[in-house]
Amino acid sequence: MVTGVWPESKAFTDEDLGPIPSRWKGRCDSGQAFNATTDCNKKIIGARWFIDGFLASSKQPFNTSENPDYLSPRDSSGHGTHTSSTAAGSFVGNVSYKGIGLGVARGGAPRARLAHYKACWNYLCASADVLRALDQAIHDGVDVLSLSLGIGIPMFSDVDERDLIATGSFHAVANGIVVVCSAGNEGPSSQTVQNTAPWILTVAASTIDRSFPTSITLGNNKTISGQAMFAGKEIGFTGLMYPESPELIPTAAGVCESLSLDNNSVVGKVVLCFTTVPILVPPTLVSSVVKAAGGLGVIIAQSPRSILAPCSDDFPCIVVDYELGTEILFYIRATSSPTVKLSLSRTLVGKPVSTKIADFSSRGPSSIAPAISKPDIAAPGVSILAAVERGFSFYSGTSMATPHVSAVVALIKSLHPNWSPAAIKSAIITTAWQTDPSGESIFAEGSPRKLADPFDYGGGLINPNRARNPGLVYDMGTDDYIHYLCAMGYNSSAISQLVDNSTVCPSPQPSILDVNLPSITIPNLRNATSLGRTVTNVGPTNSVYRLLIEPPLGVIIAVKPDTLVFNSTTKKVSFDVSVSTTHRVNAGYYFGSLTWTDGVHIVRSPISVRTQIIPSFTDD
Repeated sequence: MVTGVWPESKAFTDEDLGPIPSRWKGRCDSGQAFNATTDCNKKIIGARWFIDGFLASSKQPFNTSENPDYLSPRDSSGHGTHTSSTAAGSFVGNVSYKGIGLGVARGGAPRARLAHYKACWNYLCASADVLRALDQAIHDGVDVLSLSLGIGIPMFSDVDERDLIATGSFHAVANGIVVVCSAGNEGPSSQTVQNTAPWILTVAASTIDRSFPTSITLGNNKTISGQAMFAGKEIGFTGLMYPESPELIPTAAGVCESLSLDNNSVVGKVVLCFTTVPILVPPTLVSSVVKAAGGLGVIIAQSPRSILAPCSDDFPCIVVDYELGTEILFYIRATSSPTVKLSLSRTLVGKPVSTKIADFSSRGPSSIAPAISKPDIAAPGVSILAAVERGFSFYSGTSMATPHVSAVVALIKSLHPNWSPAAIKSAIITTAWQTDPSGESIFAEGSPRKLADPFDYGGGLINPNRARNPGLVYDMGTDDYIHYLCAMGYNSSAISQLVDNSTVCPSPQPSILDVNLPSITIPNLRNATSLGRTVTNVGPTNSVYRLLIEPPLGVIIAVKPDTLVFNSTTKKVSFDVSVSTTHRVNAGYYFGSLTWTDGVHIVRSPISVRTQIIPSFTDD
């Protein structure tokens, strides 16, 4: 974990844990409000902090009044505590946020050990500190690196992602460490996915089958169900208003931003407002404006999305979609004295709540290497209840999805300690769900919602039980990653420095399509192309796998051979894939799949193909 931690949390108790493994080389370092002797235990076995790069870049002493953080491994934001308890927190009973989401909290791998490497300071990270933290983690002997961290796609960052990833995570993977990273929170726009190197397991965020319905009862006895985390005091029937007076000029983000603090019409009432850019105007901001104007609560109409946040001081801020918001608005305009009652939020688990890809979750294709399919997998990342500084709270983001996958990786690694990082990554991608656990299709949030595809969720929703026994894996090692770097145009000297070995890229330049990934993405198919893959049998020794193809629309796929036979002497089999298009114009991406099955295992690779008659051309 490249984060800080709040060690007093019950999520980090070491009860019933045995001695720290003798192979562990790490340690805990003391600092401000952190005592290495008392704050570390058999659960938190490592805690280091790195700030020299941050200080060098800021060129001034660390000022805790300007940057409220601890000069130590202690967490000041809750982010590191939340992610690490999600990955490996111990069992804690009767956990909730003020009664909402009540249940037992635990991490995905509750008996795993944790080591924290704090390299960010109140969300500000220097590349030098991150790289030092990664190097230290490699030296200490971690098994999994969980990085709920992104440096932005090139337009948002002055850091070259390729170099940062190459010098950090590459060395970890070369040492057998699985690196799991967040996809980023720049969705639902395409080409925003981060952490796109092929040796990284990149995680998108999904919702879970849990919601928090909150009843809005209008004065005409019509009840509408919104969503909120309202755990304060119920608001009995009181005035309801929509601010459409002349002095309240709507802005691009909605009228709630422009509420006058001196407008007495708001005092003592619940306010309805519409936001057209909900990502830029979160419920917490809207509620603070309404509260400052004297309102008792706010109903926020916005485009459909699942992310929620508890508003300050238990102030009711209830979210509805535009359709329901318009229904409330019609009631207000048709009534001389509109009133409303706001009930407390309830917790609903299971049907009819469906799983979706969160709108904020960054989408593919990769803007750095379009032929490398990203993200790789989706995991729960919306309204996740986990430990923070002084209790438990709900957080949302791909940062929250990442530790779910890190936990699954840790469990698989405990079952298969000799599997490479690529084999574990392949097992997770090829066994994922493409349907909700109830069997329904998975939608991706956005405007409008659409059926999810590989650029939303990679292989699909993570399926831990199937991932432990995938049947076949697409394995890779250093040579495969060198192939990728050569295909990306890195020069031989730069690659040699990275891999600590003399490397000469072949001529002609190799095809990036031949990198042995458990997915196939062709971003510029003109007429026809071919590529190769190799699978390794990790299931029964004597196995026969047959082919199932779901070709993308307008794309023809042929595979030779179409049957793979494994025995005691044949552990690996290669196959060739020929891809051609019937499209005669530049097209968008179409999606399909290539699946091998022996009747028990289903090894599915997502396929994404875009026809480009004129290459390197944007058709808008």
